[in-house]
Amino acid sequence: MGFQVKEPILVIGLGGVGAKLAADAKDILDSDCMIISNDIKDFESGATSVHVTTESVVNPSIQLIRGSTYKVSEEIKAKIKCYSTVVMMSNLAGKTGSAIAPVVSEICNESKAGLISFAIMPFKYEKDRIFSSGVSLKRVKEHSECTVVLDNDALLESNPSLSTRSCYNIANSAIMHVIKSLESSEIKLETSILSAGKEDQEMEDSLRDSLKMLYGSVPPSSVKSSMLYVSGGSNIPVGVLNSITSLTNGIINESQSQVDMTTDKSNMVMLSSIQGMTKFNKYDPLGVIPQEDSLDWSTPECSIDCQLDFYQLE
Repeated sequence: MGFQVKEPILVIGLGGVGAKLAADAKDILDSDCMIISNDIKDFESGATSVHVTTESVVNPSIQLIRGSTYKVSEEIKAKIKCYSTVVMMSNLAGKTGSAIAPVVSEICNESKAGLISFAIMPFKYEKDRIFSSGVSLKRVKEHSECTVVLDNDALLESNPSLSTRSCYNIANSAIMHVIKSLESSEIKLETSILSAGKEDQEMEDSLRDSLKMLYGSVPPSSVKSSMLYVSGGSNIPVGVLNSITSLTNGIINESQSQVDMTTDKSNMVMLSSIQGMTKFNKYDPLGVIPQEDSLDWSTPECSIDCQLDFYQLE
């Protein structure tokens, strides 16, 4: 069963990266948009926004930003209660996205709004962000109807010559491919991994890079099915498209393909639904423990002002 998008739709962007993605997504979906951030520089003029203030703290921790988000949770809930579908854009490699995403997903779940979450994971060299991104992703998945994950690290590993900016451009373009398809194709009600090749590649090379990126994030046995988004279909020979589909079917048991003829640039994006453990479970050392065998707080880790006469260290 796939995720059903119902109007009215609200696109929520968290932090700077989330705000940019949300601005593009709202134009594609012709929907409303809301930006949530602790940095007022992330707010676009005219866009609905919620400012998560950390008051006098200049460089707040993730836990403090998250605790401050709970203080404005009623304001967030009031703004989303009129929407049937929420599309959340978050960069879990960033401090703001990692802090706020679990809170917003929890609010959407309580409000009975169908939530599809897009989460970008950090590069391997961003060691200080790996743990917090893993914890946040776990929380987001619990409260989302479906979660689409893009792994920056797997993208860089499959194309080590790419610059960081090129990785961001490929990632953003891949996410917009899925956004464009929401009205015409279904996304599985589970976690999906988004992978892509570089623009203007041969289709076979783009497929190879997409598969390499996919298997850099999850073991092959975890992949249940895949959806192919092929751009520039009007300029690609039918025989090549058939070859790509046959090759994909030979690797993955169940596969669907879709041709997008809205651009002249050839590119391929793969959205694969998965089941089981992924590399992201290891980002949190306790994440490998089955949920039924572990104790956990129902509320994500946060730091709040308890009005005590003790100096709070952050």
